[in-house]
Amino acid sequence: MGFPDVRLRRLRRTPAIRRLFDAPPPPPAKFVWPLFVVEGERRCEPIASMPGQNRMSVDVLLRTLEPVAAQGIGGVLLFGQTEGAKDAGGSGAFDARGVVQRAVPAIKRAFPELAVMTDVCLCAYTAHGHCGPLDRHGQVDNDAANGLLARVAVSHAAAGADVVAPSAMMDGQVRSIREALTENGFEQTLLMAYSTKFASSLYGPFRDAENSAPSAGDRKGYQASYGHPRTALRESEFDEEEGADILMVKPALFYLDVLAEVRRRTDLPVAAYNVSGEYSMIHAAAERGWGDLHAMARESLAALDRAGADLLLSYWAPLYRDLFG
Repeated sequence: MGFPDVRLRRLRRTPAIRRLFDAPPPPPAKFVWPLFVVEGERRCEPIASMPGQNRMSVDVLLRTLEPVAAQGIGGVLLFGQTEGAKDAGGSGAFDARGVVQRAVPAIKRAFPELAVMTDVCLCAYTAHGHCGPLDRHGQVDNDAANGLLARVAVSHAAAGADVVAPSAMMDGQVRSIREALTENGFEQTLLMAYSTKFASSLYGPFRDAENSAPSAGDRKGYQASYGHPRTALRESEFDEEEGADILMVKPALFYLDVLAEVRRRTDLPVAAYNVSGEYSMIHAAAERGWGDLHAMARESLAALDRAGADLLLSYWAPLYRDLFG
């Protein structure tokens, strides 16, 4: 049976009818807000390439989180940086007095309902901007990096982080971190692997925010190639075998096919990182009058939810009520 007896427009004729059949928006508890934490007090520095996002000292961050937490947002993902001397091994990343290590307990005291996640990497702390120390050939030393990443993760867990999230894309980093957490009595700490993370052109605004661009070369030697997605999928398989509790696809909107495939292959929770470039592109389009800001944001987030994401790591998180009511 077909037209004229079947008329699909009947199912979308009015707003009331559409509400009956449309999928509900992802709830606020599924959203995680990535945040940039800096040293000092009373600091709130707008990030020019990411409208509405700021680098914040801990005191400002706590005030900013009040209305966000009240919306029921699920958690935050903290990115730190050092304003001291950077070194070849990024030792500031595992300093017990570092800004992330101090921000974690402050947030947990003020907002016990939020899950506190921390990015585990070295790029914002190394003098050369890469995600691990360099060998004599100028390449990232994978195994040496793993030992340092494990120290970072343990320092975050000791501060009280609920979830540590290694993003350096070193082979074996999940195993190294899982073993170190267990050896130090943090076997209950969740490990969210940036398991399928691509060497993407969409990280520019983030690198501005974190001051973490490499001083030479790029990260294509350790981040996955968008032209070889099968190898990228193997990254997620290995991370699951090594003890990850949550897998992640990053970026998200340009990789919905990969996100859906990771969801199909695993029973672990899957996170989608809606990265800085994706966020800023929508803002740029809206500023030029090429679309409605909130409508484009809602549609993009619905796509991630539809592709199978259990968690949405997104800079849109603090605007949840504005987007979805």
